[in-house]
Amino acid sequence: KRLIYTCLLILVYRLGCFVVIPGIDPNALGAGSALADQMNSNTLLGLLDVFSGGAFANAAILALGVMPYITASIIIQLLGMMVPAVQKLQKEGESGRRKLNQWTRLLTIGVLCIQAPAYVANLYRQMPDAFVYGGTIYFYAYATVILIAGTLFTMWLGERITDKGIGNGVSMIIMIGIVARLPQALLAEFTACVSTSTGSLIMFVVEIALLFMVFLVSIAVLQAVRKIPVQYAKRIIGNKQYGGVRQYIPLKLNAANVMPIIFAQALVMIPAFIPGLRGAFADIQGFWYNALLAVLVIAFTYFYTAIIINPQMMADDMKRNGGFIPGVKPGKQTVSYIDTIMTRITLPGSIFLALVAIMPGLAMKFLGVQQQFAYFYGGTSLLIMVGVVLDTLKQIESYLLMRHYDGLMKTGRIQGR
Repeated sequence: KRLIYTCLLILVYRLGCFVVIPGIDPNALGAGSALADQMNSNTLLGLLDVFSGGAFANAAILALGVMPYITASIIIQLLGMMVPAVQKLQKEGESGRRKLNQWTRLLTIGVLCIQAPAYVANLYRQMPDAFVYGGTIYFYAYATVILIAGTLFTMWLGERITDKGIGNGVSMIIMIGIVARLPQALLAEFTACVSTSTGSLIMFVVEIALLFMVFLVSIAVLQAVRKIPVQYAKRIIGNKQYGGVRQYIPLKLNAANVMPIIFAQALVMIPAFIPGLRGAFADIQGFWYNALLAVLVIAFTYFYTAIIINPQMMADDMKRNGGFIPGVKPGKQTVSYIDTIMTRITLPGSIFLALVAIMPGLAMKFLGVQQQFAYFYGGTSLLIMVGVVLDTLKQIESYLLMRHYDGLMKTGRIQGR
């Protein structure tokens, strides 16, 4: 029932990605239009189109998708690291989480009030003839309300998938938008390989094999953890003994996940708006674009990991529960020990994220991969797909185990089984 419910909601979302905003001529959209050319030439807009499953280029009512909600969530998360009042709510459990969710929804509307008119203005600048009623202030307000309603409806679909479906609703919607572009990108890449004089069917097979290897390495790194052993002291309460067991603190190799790439890609586009630097930083295959992107990803990985992983809090929790790391004194030495390990494992994690971030540019430059298909070789798209699929598998496994089934797959190692 959960699988069928999830599939039906995903179908509703995909149908909404093709419903054009009323008042815009759908015949002016599609391949060869000014908007489609802009998606192909602008890296940031092309990435947004990938996340929305093509709704961005279709001028659909769900064009903005859940990205404004993701933006609001990131802002709330950053505020939780700097504002004591937000930190207090994060520690209040379920009531605090509900309050923060309400703030996130309200902030999402605020973000939409900026992004929706900007999106409509860009549409009018690219194809003014497609506006049936012209670019009047009334149409701007009308289209803005529709886009806001579309994003809120998409958020509602995500929450329904989380509550009554298989979980990870918002992440699932983003992943479906990305995967929806894969067949079209795969067909375009196949056509380009077999139709051009420099391409061949063997080259297409090589590209698929390399993509498969990239997926394998990404899964291995995303699941890699460094386990720190923790010993809990024995305590006798009444006639029962508590503690005396050894557990582990799993520190992920890639604790920051996809966030450093999102921040870095947002910042790396700033030089592209400066006239003197536009040529060097606007090309996804260019050296300076990829070099700056890699450096920013490594820097943001250390920054974000230092924010979300608090060795002092971990040491205090262990001390409070009577736990200690064998061979390490509680207190400052424990904090220093955890911090040293995090610093060491963050280095290979940050280098991996940097390689993933520049992989689309490398695939285009050295393999001749089309830009639409190159997005699947790395960057945010790859990490979101791999991460959401792994989380969804774990969620399905947990439901099956609750119902006393053997599991979704008989082979392979899935965390949670």
